[in-house]
Amino acid sequence: MTVTPIDRMARATPPKLARRVRGLSDRAIAWLFVTPTLFLLLAINIFPLIWTVRLSFTNYAANRPAREVEWVGLRNYERILTSEGIWSNMQTTAHFLIWTITLQVLLGFTLAWLINRKFKGNDLLTTLIVLPMMLSPAVVGNFWTFLYQPQIGLFNYVVELVTGTPASSFSMLGPGGLAKWSIIIVDTWMWTPFVMLICLAGLRSIPDYIYEAAEVDRASKWRQFWTLTVPMVLPFLMLAVLFRGIENFKMFDMVVLLTGGGPGNETLLASIDLKREAFEKWRTGYSSAYAIILFVTVFGLASIYVKALNKVKER
Repeated sequence: MTVTPIDRMARATPPKLARRVRGLSDRAIAWLFVTPTLFLLLAINIFPLIWTVRLSFTNYAANRPAREVEWVGLRNYERILTSEGIWSNMQTTAHFLIWTITLQVLLGFTLAWLINRKFKGNDLLTTLIVLPMMLSPAVVGNFWTFLYQPQIGLFNYVVELVTGTPASSFSMLGPGGLAKWSIIIVDTWMWTPFVMLICLAGLRSIPDYIYEAAEVDRASKWRQFWTLTVPMVLPFLMLAVLFRGIENFKMFDMVVLLTGGGPGNETLLASIDLKREAFEKWRTGYSSAYAIILFVTVFGLASIYVKALNKVKER
């Protein structure tokens, strides 16, 4: 008879410990396995959050640890909520968030609907469309920075070919109001495939017999689309909006590589401003309060949205 590693471990277990384990219930054994993970989560997530909340009520500066830390109460929160600059950054973030989600949902659903219609080369086209989301944001940022160059970038020449506007007459990353749209275009190009995959999963989850029954009832394709396809894919669309909303609210790396928050403060998102406050100005207490406000905003909006999503699923 072959002796397995489990048998060897059982034999090596001290008799007293073996008797204790045999006396444990299934619930106790489950907690025995879960407890180390809970401690790990507390150490990685909960403790830093609690520490950040504590720092947000102080004037602590990480670059001057020897300085006496003063308790300032709600002063940091008051200064943030009454700052015109921060409200301007939040408006920039909202502009970026709304337009990227809108474009990604529209384009992603359209691509999913087209790919769901079986045709030759379907798999190859799907693979090519998904390629952008497989790239690193650093690679995407550098790649599009080159494409946006007024003199040698391909993007300006395509615009010139389509509209007739001279390629050297405008800069997507420079002054003139186009920088906001430049980061929206890049994020939409990169993450539309993600939304497409979620929508495609929703479309392929719809049973064929539902459409067959609709055809028997002489429902037109347009009516089938609005009364069957859209309502049944809606939970998947809302899930995609949730994921992309959370990710884009904390967008950082790609925008830093493209514009650095400029020109001026034109593309200064809240996450970039938070990084500057924390690691350039070293206002740790102030930036901690800033981070808590952003966290509460995202958590609150996500909680409300999830409740709406659950109601849609229950219909």
